Amino acid sequence: MPNPSTETLSTPTSSSLLTLCVAPAKVIRGSQILAQATDAIARLGSRPLVVGGEQTLAVTQHLQPLLKQQQLHIAQASYTPDCSEASLKALRKVAKEHKTDVIIGVGGGKALDTAKLIAHQLQLPVVTIPTSAATCAAWTALSNVYSDEGAFLYDVALTSCPDLLILDYDLIKTAPQRTLVAGIGDAIAKWYEASVSSGHSEQTLIIAAVQQARVLRDILFQKSADALKEPGSEAWQQVVDATVLLAGVIGGLGGAQCRTVAAHAIHNGLTHISKSGSIHGEKVAYGILVQLRLEEMVQGNQLAAAARQQLLKFYAEIGLPQKLGDLGLGNITLGELQKAAEIALDPHSDIHRLPFKVAVEQLMAAMVSTTAPAEGRTHMGLTPVVNEVE
Repeated sequence: MPNPSTETLSTPTSSSLLTLCVAPAKVIRGSQILAQATDAIARLGSRPLVVGGEQTLAVTQHLQPLLKQQQLHIAQASYTPDCSEASLKALRKVAKEHKTDVIIGVGGGKALDTAKLIAHQLQLPVVTIPTSAATCAAWTALSNVYSDEGAFLYDVALTSCPDLLILDYDLIKTAPQRTLVAGIGDAIAKWYEASVSSGHSEQTLIIAAVQQARVLRDILFQKSADALKEPGSEAWQQVVDATVLLAGVIGGLGGAQCRTVAAHAIHNGLTHISKSGSIHGEKVAYGILVQLRLEEMVQGNQLAAAARQQLLKFYAEIGLPQKLGDLGLGNITLGELQKAAEIALDPHSDIHRLPFKVAVEQLMAAMVSTTAPAEGRTHMGLTPVVNEVE
C-alpha cells in the first residue's frame, strides 16, 4: 500500500514519460450493450468482485443475473466512505476471501479509481463500467486516494489501463445531468492544462496529445449545449465519448505532464475545505479559471484573459461554477482560503508544471477574482483577498 508520507501528490518527473499506459486493452461502447459484453468479462475471470458505491450497486442489480448467465461466481462490495485507505484495506480483504480473479468497477470516478487500485494492488485484471460521464476514470491508469472525509491525499500511477471498458450509453443516460456538466468541466481542462505545460514540446506523442486536447475543447464548445438539451442524441453521445474516452486518450499519449496542472491542483486544495457537495469536475472547471487568472496576473497574458472570458460565457450557458460562491464556498474565511491555496502549492503539486512560480498570496488573489473583467487585471498582493473574503 502506498505510504502517504512518501507518496503524496503526483510529482512532475522527466522519467514519467518513459513508460506510457495509453489505453484500455478493449473498449466496448454502444446502447444496451451491457448484456452483450458479459462474455468479454467472463474471459478475464470466473470469480468477479463488483465494486461500487452503495447507491450504484443498488441501481445496477440487473448486472448480477447477466453475469450469472456466464456461470460466474459473484461478490459485491461498496467502497464507502470514499476511495480511502480504510476502504481499500477492507476491499482487499473481501477480494481475498472471495478468491477474486477479476475486479469490476461500476459507478463514478471514485468507484472506478477504487476498483482499479484494488486490482493493481492484487495484480488482477479490472473491468470499468462507468455509470456517468463525469470523469475519464474508466480509461486511465491512475487512481486518486482521499481521506475518509473526502480530502485528496495522493494519486497512484497504475501499471496499466483497464483490461476492459464498457461504455453503455443507456446506463450513462440514467445519471443526473449535473454529472455530464461536471464531466465537461473536467475534460475541457485538458486543453488549458496540456497547452500551458506541454504546448512547446517537440516530443511526437506529446504534440499529438496537445492537439487532441484542442480537438476535445472544440467538440465540447460546439456540442455541449445541444447535448444537454437532448440526452441520448448524437451530440450527447459525442460529448459523452469526449468526456469519458477522448479525455483519457490525452493523458495516455502525453503522460502525467499533459494530464494535470493548476486546475486539478486547485481541485485538490478545495477538497480540504469544501463541505458543500460540489463534485470533481465542478471544482476542476473553477480551477481552470484560477489558472487562467494566474496567467493574466503573473505573466500579463492577454490570451489567457480572453480565454477566461470565453469560458465564463460557456460556463454560464451550461451551468458550470464561475466563482467560489457557486461551489458553496462564498463565505469561507481567509484562513480557509489560505489552507486550500497552500495545499494546492504543495512542493509535489502539479501546479508547478506552470511555466512560472506562484506565491500563495498570488494564488489566493486569483481564487477570489475568477470573474474579474479582463481589463481589470491587478498585480499581486493580498488586497483583493482581504476585500472579497470575510
